[in-house]
Amino acid sequence: MVIEEVFAAAGVRGRLHACDIDSGRAVGVGAGEPVVLSSIVKVLLVLEFARQAASGVLDPAERVVIGAGDRFGGWGTAGCADDVEMSLRDLAYFSMSISDNTAADVLLHRLGGPDVLGLLAAELGLHRTRIVGGPREMLESMFADIGARDDAEFARRFPTLEPERVAALRVFDPARTTSSTPEELTRLLGLIWRDEAGPPAACAAVRGLMARQMSWTRLRSGFPADVRVAGKTGTLPGLAMEIGVVEYRSGSRFAVAVFIDGGPAPRIDADTALGRAAAAAVHLLRDLG
Repeated sequence: MVIEEVFAAAGVRGRLHACDIDSGRAVGVGAGEPVVLSSIVKVLLVLEFARQAASGVLDPAERVVIGAGDRFGGWGTAGCADDVEMSLRDLAYFSMSISDNTAADVLLHRLGGPDVLGLLAAELGLHRTRIVGGPREMLESMFADIGARDDAEFARRFPTLEPERVAALRVFDPARTTSSTPEELTRLLGLIWRDEAGPPAACAAVRGLMARQMSWTRLRSGFPADVRVAGKTGTLPGLAMEIGVVEYRSGSRFAVAVFIDGGPAPRIDADTALGRAAAAAVHLLRDLG
């Protein structure tokens, strides 16, 4: 199969699901296998934010202050030396565009905490999607699993760990961390793109935020410049993942979810293999049409 050949040529293990959002035609490789979500869970986060904003439960212009106690791991507001004040709407933007963990964590707790995302997934029929905390809880579990007190100590100790110790971290086990399946994630994207995941205004807001993601080496890398790609990446040591929607000028649109295990070291070729696999899947679906 062409998709499997892409994974094999790159020397990676891949799971993928792609579907035509309007016809339902689909292709997949390991599409029903559980996968860890990492930052991909932020799609559910911004969807919940957009739903609450559209229904008047909260004001998207409401301002919050991100202080020293809020900042942790990653970039964006986490790297600021001073307190930052911004709107809830901008927290959602930072969460999606640069995958700002601190912004996502502050927004999540303003929305009601991790349980609201589990309830949202259940409401949307995503019964194999499980939520175990937010970005902070995920990072804290990694620290705890190797006995690190903070991110600096984690950065020093992690590269020295034996592969077996790394594999035992909870963040790599779909049964012990936030997880789903590629097939459920393309179902979620289809609901958002068909305005079936909430009020049309909320779905449109999520689509707009996903289109503003700054990452280009994964899903975006597989398609020509005239093809619109809106997505959300997730990253863990050795893992590259992205879900998104690919839209052609003809009006055809395809939801894609790709998860790659490329080994312990960061690899740009694993990122681009993700894009090539997604393109191969979409081309198959277009040929079927």
